[in-house]
Amino acid sequence: MNVLNLIGRNKPLFEEDILLHENELNDEISDSSFLVLGGAGSIGQAVTKEIFKRKPLKLHVVDISENNMVELVRDIRSSYGYIDGDFKTFALDLGSLEYEAFIKADGKYDYVLNLSALKHVRSEKDPFTLMRMIDVNVFNTDKTLLQSIENGTKKYFCVSTDKAANPVNMMGASKRIMEMFLMRRSKDIKISTARFANVAFSDGSLLHGFNQRIQKRQPIVAPNDVKRYFVTPQESGELCLMSCIFGENRDVFFPKLSEKLHLISFADIAIKYLEQLGYEPYLCENEEEARELVKTLPDQKKWPCYFTGSDTTGEKDFEEFFTAKETLDLERFQNLGIIKNELKLENEQLQYFEERISNFRFSKNWTKQEIVALFHKMIPDFGHKETGKYLDSKM
Repeated sequence: MNVLNLIGRNKPLFEEDILLHENELNDEISDSSFLVLGGAGSIGQAVTKEIFKRKPLKLHVVDISENNMVELVRDIRSSYGYIDGDFKTFALDLGSLEYEAFIKADGKYDYVLNLSALKHVRSEKDPFTLMRMIDVNVFNTDKTLLQSIENGTKKYFCVSTDKAANPVNMMGASKRIMEMFLMRRSKDIKISTARFANVAFSDGSLLHGFNQRIQKRQPIVAPNDVKRYFVTPQESGELCLMSCIFGENRDVFFPKLSEKLHLISFADIAIKYLEQLGYEPYLCENEEEARELVKTLPDQKKWPCYFTGSDTTGEKDFEEFFTAKETLDLERFQNLGIIKNELKLENEQLQYFEERISNFRFSKNWTKQEIVALFHKMIPDFGHKETGKYLDSKM
């Protein structure tokens, strides 16, 4: 499967920057120790592999998914083999007592990279999953930041999202609030982050779902009016690593992408995807027709598709990596831009947010409306639109 071709490109995005800085990367990584949190997710695995192949002194990986961790180790052993450095994986929940004991037992790392997140817009459909998203995206980040400060970590990297720029959904807003927490701790530890686009075929993504639909002989469904930027899994790992190693305090790295070259709709990718597999897309009028025709059409090398407009909560009309108010450095790297941030403390807002969430959790009683109102208080221009429809109501 040629992923670059599917997302409308013919060459890797960061190839020039990686080649120009390869010696610096190798020297720094081979002389450093790393802790990767959320290391068994799609981006986490990509980052872990980028670090591993440059032979670090120590590389510890933590993730709640035991199965994904097993696959990560198999993948690394099959591709890169072994290193002299200390490479270990731990199936732990960042919010758990066991994780705290793990950090207490060692905790000494030059670099901590946090890739753990609830990343789906669909996570805002109910107040309970939404609260877990806040816990994972905001409070686990702050907790691991404080641990890194206490243990003398040189640099803390945390992945953000393009959806944090002028957010319209709760996931993007949670990451924007996370960036505010990062800013507060940047007085005490050097931090950097990255905003980037959809990672093609990442776990749980619509494109990853295409693979599942083919394997399970089910219709391909995609929006035809939503265009997105995409990076490959390896590019996501490279971007995070470049920000971690070369980012100055409070820098936010993002990919320089040309809208003309790189914006592509999910429906267009679906068509390219099926053609690569040797199938002709067959456009259906509705879900029922698609479910019925999938019983017979694949034998004729055709695959039923249902492409429709998007009307679900949290979908942004367009993607952006920065806002008009942010200061940019577009000269330092060929294909990486940097948002430069001065120290800006919003302690009263953050304290209010912490207290409100703590009260909700203590009472075990909160509504989505209350959390949305709190997010609006934190981000006054938060453009959240509630349509009453969510992705779980679609194929």
